[in-house]
Amino acid sequence: MRQIAALPYRTVPSGAIEVMLVTSRETRRWVVPKGNTIRGLPPYEAAAHEAYEEAGVSGIMCPAPIGAYEYLKRKRDGTLRHTTVTVYPLAVTQQAEDWPESDERETRWFRLQPASEAVEEPDLKRLIAGFREPGPVAGRVERLSSWMRTKSGEKFAMMRWFQALMPKQGRFFELFEEHAVTLVAGADALARLLQGGPNVAEHVRTIHDREHDADDITRTVLQDVRKILITPFDRTAISGLISVMDDAIDQMNATAKAITLFEIDVFEPQMRDMSGIIVEAARVLAEVLPLLRSIGDNQTRILELTARLVQIEGTADDIHDAGIKALYKETGAKDVMAFIVGREIYSHLERIVDRFEDVANEIQGLVLDHA
Repeated sequence: MRQIAALPYRTVPSGAIEVMLVTSRETRRWVVPKGNTIRGLPPYEAAAHEAYEEAGVSGIMCPAPIGAYEYLKRKRDGTLRHTTVTVYPLAVTQQAEDWPESDERETRWFRLQPASEAVEEPDLKRLIAGFREPGPVAGRVERLSSWMRTKSGEKFAMMRWFQALMPKQGRFFELFEEHAVTLVAGADALARLLQGGPNVAEHVRTIHDREHDADDITRTVLQDVRKILITPFDRTAISGLISVMDDAIDQMNATAKAITLFEIDVFEPQMRDMSGIIVEAARVLAEVLPLLRSIGDNQTRILELTARLVQIEGTADDIHDAGIKALYKETGAKDVMAFIVGREIYSHLERIVDRFEDVANEIQGLVLDHA
């Protein structure tokens, strides 16, 4: 038997992530909102439906699952049935005061570790605990230990040993992480923009402001690369990484400008789905970047997360193609201009996701250079 589930999450002011759990109706144990697939709905939309029914939350659903877990479902006749549940992340933007199952369940926001401990299923524990894993900041001893574990050639090993002994200058890691904050905020504003409604101008302004913030950060990084003697890793790698990150927020801003130019306030479902992919990509990137402080210690986790960025880019491609096809069927020869405008917005959204894949490739290159 197969089911779907949502993992509702939010980011608190400190930057930590919280997830919402609900109690099951019979045993009152903590679970994620879940249920059976719904005929006529994609699995992630069915998961969003369950999140509202059981927890009263709604927001930006990512069409790419973060994983799956298994449990034994007790049927009405008392028998047990092996069930696999596919889990989709839901960035919560609204929480209702009343919802269909509000009298039947308790809801609670948890930090990740307590949430992982509260659920019973081992695979679900792993999914929640790994949803946002902060990267440790390695000191000089840790860097030297990481160097000693590498199996590279003598030339590169000597270079890493020399760099580990030298004091680091600049704020490269902090600036990368600050830039990621602009990407998360820009992605959130873009997703809200694509929900339509009267607040288009406000969301466009937010994206524009975050793009300017990102430009300032990028400028600082590129200046420091030229001025600072000892850098954490190769100068071209630093420049390449911050540049592709900046390309992502630039493309968000270009998308917002196109929406303003064409005066669009109603968006296709596949456009909203692509915005969910963008929100998830920004969240994953914000998790990856602190891990770069100690690449040797964190390389496995870094590669897992960058692989997810590549995976969801493929999902976005499928959504893009389906959206173009649906748009053509809806407009076609009847309204050529509407098709051209819609295709333009789809192209912008696709380019945003492509830029996140570029970031993943840059980071994977760093791992290979330091492994």
